[in-house]
Amino acid sequence: MSIDNTVLPGAIYDELRASIITQQDAPGSTLTESAVAERFAVARPTARLAIERLVADGLLRREPHHAARVPLLSRDDIVDLFYNRAIVEAEAAAALASSATVPPAAVAANSALRTDPDFARHDIAFHRAIVASQPSLRLSKMHDLLMGEIELCIGQVQSAHLISANDICGQHEAILDAIGAGDAEGASTLMREHIHGARDRLLTHGEDQQW
Repeated sequence: MSIDNTVLPGAIYDELRASIITQQDAPGSTLTESAVAERFAVARPTARLAIERLVADGLLRREPHHAARVPLLSRDDIVDLFYNRAIVEAEAAAALASSATVPPAAVAANSALRTDPDFARHDIAFHRAIVASQPSLRLSKMHDLLMGEIELCIGQVQSAHLISANDICGQHEAILDAIGAGDAEGASTLMREHIHGARDRLLTHGEDQQW
């Protein structure tokens, strides 16, 4: 296979990110620079840049002198991640509701979620839009630090068919309605319930699979 040095690391990143979220590259999988270079017919430096970006995002983990791996999240990882996620996203929803600001990007993502069987990316886009649209840059930065692992979890929910797209849309719509009505407490509560429901489904699934 010929090496195409014109392929941008960003394009490799996008394809690998999608593959990890949909679990085509399953939790525990190793992604070496040489394997990624061969897979996409690119030079190893190009593969390395894409891998390092995924490591920085939390979608891959790399220990010293080891290849990058797709994280295999433990029960404790999920509990801690969703605890922090609920704090950030519930506060974001409340902040938007305080000015009755419904983010158009969140509405668009939720509409797309109903029609696309690969709903994880639209679910991710919805939650990113909620946090990105509130006024605190620091809150957005905190959310960005969590998003790689959050995206892994959303991918697991989709791959294991733990909830339907219609159910997710209904929960999202309730959150958006509360935001639009200026109900900060209601928006915060609904966001927490939505996140805790996803957490509980993942934990039950993990117990069924014996982690």
